[in-house]
Amino acid sequence: MNIILIDDDEDIRTALSQTLELAGFNVTACARAERALELVVADFDGVVISDIRMPRMDGMTLLAEIAARDAELPVILITGNADVALAVKAMRAGAHDFIEKPFEPARLVEVARRAVALRALTLENRSLRRVLNVDDPLEARIRGRSPEIVELRRQVQLLARHETDVLIEGETGTGKEVVARALHDFSARAARPFVAINLAALPAASLESELFGHVAGAFAGALRDRTGRFEHARGGTLYLDEIGALPEAVQIKLLRVIEERAITPLGGNDPVALDVRFLASSNTPLAKLAGFRADLLYRLNSVTLQLPVLAARRGDIPTLFRHLLGRAAQRAGLPTPDVSAAKLMALSAREWPGNVRELAHMAERMVLGLEQADEASAPLSLAQRVELYERAQIVAALSAHHGGLRETYESLGLARKSLYEKMQKYALRREDFGATPGAADDD
Repeated sequence: MNIILIDDDEDIRTALSQTLELAGFNVTACARAERALELVVADFDGVVISDIRMPRMDGMTLLAEIAARDAELPVILITGNADVALAVKAMRAGAHDFIEKPFEPARLVEVARRAVALRALTLENRSLRRVLNVDDPLEARIRGRSPEIVELRRQVQLLARHETDVLIEGETGTGKEVVARALHDFSARAARPFVAINLAALPAASLESELFGHVAGAFAGALRDRTGRFEHARGGTLYLDEIGALPEAVQIKLLRVIEERAITPLGGNDPVALDVRFLASSNTPLAKLAGFRADLLYRLNSVTLQLPVLAARRGDIPTLFRHLLGRAAQRAGLPTPDVSAAKLMALSAREWPGNVRELAHMAERMVLGLEQADEASAPLSLAQRVELYERAQIVAALSAHHGGLRETYESLGLARKSLYEKMQKYALRREDFGATPGAADDD
């Protein structure tokens, strides 16, 4: 937790420095505002505390200079009784807070801690914006930095190079079709058709005709030949969404199609070769579905991708939400709303039973002005508020110590194991706060 302290009075400067250092802050004390400005670099991970009355450059001028460099850097001004009106003016000009002399040391520490926590959230928000600009085309499709999503991308990249049929399982809204399209678009079949069929949405009476096609006279009303959807996918990829909805009679026919890579239209006698790759998906594990044939399951699940629910990768929610906001704004032809770090943290605390689809719907509502950007859409429970506060404190400490673990857990009064567990819980990585990737623990 870094603080730049400016006061031209040496005794006061020393006393304030000692107070802040005893509270766990890393203090750089300056006698002149000009020297302090030299220390205010881009994304400075701390705050500035300055006396308002100083020779040459006073606190108001310093505030203006800092605001020109970084308007979100908290500046706390210390003022005497006669300068309260000036301090109020400074607040209107962008100062974070002011402290009136004389004050208790605890008051200074309290204001400094709040400002440092706010700064940590601001820097985290900026980091999230940078993360959105990804160069990896697969990462641009399947977004996230959680271990589950990193592993999923690795599997997709591997499977895209092969012709293996793949079963994709995951709850509603987890992105099964996104994964299926990625498997197609990054494969050798990318230039050929990708045919997606929602089996749960097809009428039962015409299901077989829709899938396999028919010849003229196959049934009443079949006046001419019709090519089925399976045949439309020849040379490409056939994605069978909600495969668990297939009636057992059609499951038997599908099993034969997958094994023989050929179809016979209804009413026909001659099989039609079918050069396709089969991808299938289900909201519920097929092994738990009564009525789903075991032989078809074994044929489909030679490779199975399990998609994680959104609540299992909360650390991805801020980045993902910003991406969805931008996409929704582009579709609507509207500006992308600015979302505070506190709002993103509140979103991360929610359960999201509808997963990414539900998150996308919230982004659309926010773009349309139906959802406030600075308020959670539902009141948070006490436990969620405690988690938000706890995460903010850990983020602030990690930011202040550049990802140093020893300094972090000591400043928070935690055991090393407790800090590791909490970082895992909140999807925090020391590398994101300045630690060298792969570096050994600094304790």
